[in-house]
Formats: sequence, C-alpha cells, structure tokens
Amino acid sequence: MILAKAAITNGNGKFSIEPIEIQSPQSDEVVVKIMASGVCHTDHDSLHWGRSVILGHEGAGIVESVGPEVTTVTPGDKVILNWAIPCGRCFQCQEQNQHICENNSPVVAGDALPDGEVSTGHARLESTLYKGQSIERSFNIGTLSTHTLVKEQAVVKYNHKIPFSAASIIGCGVMTGYGSAVNTAKVTPGSSVAVIGTGGVGLNVIQGARISGAAKIIAVDINSNRLEMAKKFGATHTILADKDDKGLLRATQQVKDLVTNGGTDFAFECTAIPALGAAPLGMVRNAGTAVQVSGIEEEVTIDMQLFEWDKIYINPLYGKCRPQIDFPKILDLYTKGDLLLEEMVTATYKFEDLEHAFSDMLSGKNAKGVIVFE
Repeated sequence: MILAKAAITNGNGKFSIEPIEIQSPQSDEVVVKIMASGVCHTDHDSLHWGRSVILGHEGAGIVESVGPEVTTVTPGDKVILNWAIPCGRCFQCQEQNQHICENNSPVVAGDALPDGEVSTGHARLESTLYKGQSIERSFNIGTLSTHTLVKEQAVVKYNHKIPFSAASIIGCGVMTGYGSAVNTAKVTPGSSVAVIGTGGVGLNVIQGARISGAAKIIAVDINSNRLEMAKKFGATHTILADKDDKGLLRATQQVKDLVTNGGTDFAFECTAIPALGAAPLGMVRNAGTAVQVSGIEEEVTIDMQLFEWDKIYINPLYGKCRPQIDFPKILDLYTKGDLLLEEMVTATYKFEDLEHAFSDMLSGKNAKGVIVFE
C-alpha cells in the first residue's frame, strides 16, 4: 500500500488536498509517481461534477510498480498519462479511432458510469481509498495526486530528455490543439488558417498549423497578452477582438481582409464559448474546413447560410489522439526544436498552491500552468 496525497473535490465547487491510500497493482495495472500535472479548465469544471473525484487529467511521472500482466513498462520508466484510454479491441480502436473507444466513452465527458457498468479503462475503483472508501479518479487517471494507479493502456513510455513539467501537458492541451490541426483538419502547406482563442489549446493549434506548413496563421483573441504569445508560437497575424463583437462578425471581416478567396482555408474555435461555436464557419472560404476544437456541449443555433457552399464543419475529440503513435511524434518534434513545450509552461506551482494556479488560469495569465511535485 502507498500513502499518497491528492486534490479531492466534493463536487460542489470546493477541493482540498487530502491523504489517500493506493493498493498494490494487479493484472494490467500500473502505479505512477506523478512528477508534474498540468492545470486545465476541465480540472476546474470537475469541481462542479456533483460527486467526489480526485482531480487532474494531464500528467507525467515515473512508474513505481506494475501488475503481473503489464508488458510495456517497468518500474523506473518515465511515462506520460493519457486520459482517453483505448481498450484496443472495439470497432473504433481497430479503426485507429482510439480517442473515441466504444468501451471507455462514458467517462470521456466526465459523466459517472451507470450503476453496474464497468469501463475497461478504469483501474479497480477500490484500489484507491479516501477515508476508507473508494474514490473516482478524474478521467480514470487523477493526476493531481502524488501517486496514481491506472490501467497499462493509460501510460505511454518515453526516453526523450524533457522536463516533467513540459512532458505533463502533452496528454491533453498539446495533443488536442496540435492533433486538431494535423490529424483532424490536415492543414496543408501554403494554406491560410484562423485560430479563435489563444489559450493553451489554441496555441497548439497554431503550432500544428505552423509545422504543417501553413503560410498565413491569424490568431484572434480579446486578450492582447495572449496574442503576443501567439506570435511566439507561430501566428503571422493577430486580431484583437472586442468583447461586444457578437459572433465575432467584425473580427471575421478583418480575417477576410487578410486573405483572398473569401476566407481562410481552415478556421479553429478554441474558446469553449457556445456563442462562438459557429464563428469558424464564417471565417472560412467556400469549401473550407471549420473545426470546433474546444468541446462545446451545449445547444448552438447556426445560420445554415454559413455552410454555403461546400464548407465542412468538424467537431473532433482530443485531436484524434493515438497515444502510442502521437505522443512520440510530439516528443520528436520537441527534440528537433519544431514544437515548443517548455515555452508553453509559463508558470509552475507547488501542490499546495493549486488554488493560485486555478486563479491564474481563469484570469488568462498563463499559456499553461503546471503543478510540480518535486
């Protein structure tokens, strides 16, 4: 048994750092000593899920122990955690859509599993105890904890030289943004791109577009500091939008003034603001591709004229992540100097300063904030 500490929410907006007990791993389970955990808007959202949960879904660490059926990692290995855990057997996994695994989908949206239903991505619930009772880990990994017990499929081994703080953010924000540009939209060399929202995900869309060879990358945001960050990560043009610009109509015209053919080839929405769900459709040319990256899960009213003509609108999950394929690619790009990761981490925090990290995130201060455990 391991005595650990974890950030635990009561589900009603509050959290505290509490002692937990983690059992020894069985079968295909792995115990990871978390070295760093990214701080994401979803972590803050999980404070309001209405149930007790160990927070965190971006992390990197060191394997501490493994179950007898584990074959891909051994104690001492460095690993990045992956929250969309594939079973490897269902139809979608066989189609290389591992990010939308049919067996693990109930936990993707942060929903509790129905009574009696077991997710194959979920290590034994009873393996982690809080005050003597089993407790759920956010997205089955719960990385805002000194240790976590997960399924083997939730970890990706790596040998690259990279700080744990930078490695930790690959498993959500980096993968979602980079993958949306590279895997989902398949941004083409010489193309034009608009990116709405330049937080951690938007900056990685910009990086993915730059790496793909886009000639013009237009960043749109209401925060001038974020737009300055966007230039560092590859934006060729920036547009400071107004909060009162409904649907970003004025910003859309500014985008169109910067390109030919009536709009950009690709446009990405990265704000999670429902009122902007249709905005990328307005920015792309006829037959262009609009991508709703941020995961809006509310009803959105869209003028169907925005789809004229032959426009494509995609609502992908997690940048179509194939963890064992995409994480090494991202690390190789980092090693070459093509993908900026350390620069993405604009602040690190001690575990006990998690509240401060949330505050800085919500104020838009950081590209990415990271909790560093050692």
